[in-house]
Amino acid sequence: MRQFAIWLLLLVVVLVVHAGKDFYSILDVPRDAPKSQIKKHYKKLSRVYHPDKNPGDKKAEEKFMELTAAYEVLVDEEQRAIYDRYGEEGLEQHKNGGGGGGFHSPFDIFSQFFGGGGFGGHRAQQQERRGPDVQVELPVSLEDLYNGGSLEIDISKQVVCDHCHGSGARRSEDIQTCPTCQGHGRTITRIQLGPGMVQQVQQTCTQCGGKGKTIRAVCNACGGKKVLRGNEQYTIVIEKGMRDGQTTVLEQEADEYPDAIPGDMVFIVTTDPHPVFERQGDNLYTKQHITLIEALTGFEKTIKQLDGSDIKLERSGVTQYGFVQTIKGAGMPHYDNPSEHGDLFVEYQVVFPTHIDEDVVKLLKQGAHFPSNRHEEL
Repeated sequence: MRQFAIWLLLLVVVLVVHAGKDFYSILDVPRDAPKSQIKKHYKKLSRVYHPDKNPGDKKAEEKFMELTAAYEVLVDEEQRAIYDRYGEEGLEQHKNGGGGGGFHSPFDIFSQFFGGGGFGGHRAQQQERRGPDVQVELPVSLEDLYNGGSLEIDISKQVVCDHCHGSGARRSEDIQTCPTCQGHGRTITRIQLGPGMVQQVQQTCTQCGGKGKTIRAVCNACGGKKVLRGNEQYTIVIEKGMRDGQTTVLEQEADEYPDAIPGDMVFIVTTDPHPVFERQGDNLYTKQHITLIEALTGFEKTIKQLDGSDIKLERSGVTQYGFVQTIKGAGMPHYDNPSEHGDLFVEYQVVFPTHIDEDVVKLLKQGAHFPSNRHEEL
């Protein structure tokens, strides 16, 4: 009878666990995933399903809420232990019994990773070891800087090994307490200074490197290094009017380390050379070739703006070689106020013919009447 009761209790526990949501499946992590992997998957998936990126999409909003609820539970050791044993219903009972504070705002949790302090987690994170920031040059076309948009880029970086979850061991059973320091990470050496005089020197354990653990068999995937090279896809937003040297920062997206928070990935804008325009501040400069006839008689022509629209170039009378025409408001958008633009400066360069017929020369000489002060007249 007692054995039957035990089996019945186990059955109830299994039913309770499977009745609620599977937080591990929601975050796409194994049940033994460490915090670092849970954080990594939450950061990746929450960016995809964030309501701001999916306006009006109720399914994406629900997915974002699920991700945040799952993350809050699995990243907390006490809540995760309760969930692993009793499932989501057990968490609710624990919460109703005064054992937990309940869910925080999902947007507060999201802001922990992507700006803002959240619900006090920022202070705790500052106490953890942090990896270095990584700077990456981001070549951007002048068209994208004029129109705004986004770039999809692939970055190679160091990632925590998914096979061993950053432990460096083949299996969890292969991680053992260091026999030299007995798991303390430190050893104490006694030095006899003289009769009745002993000095104790404490130092980091040389066998385990201060970790208190040793590995009997290393991970086959990373060879015990705990990290691998991996590729990450990012979407970088380019705002109208951005300039060379401006940065876009993705917080905690730099190289990953098993025992540290990743640094920031800092993208630095650099402008690709353009075949037509040169940018200086918020102004654009270009050179246009005109024929000798156009220089003497005037012309009308168009060039393509960076958004594909036409810019009308019009001159009447004589145009001197090197003359610069200013077209107001046809330059780059101002970064702080994209509705306003700089100016476009067009420098005209006259292309002289390589040969003129004698008849044309005579005709020009017969009809040429230049004023004495030619520069004033022009």
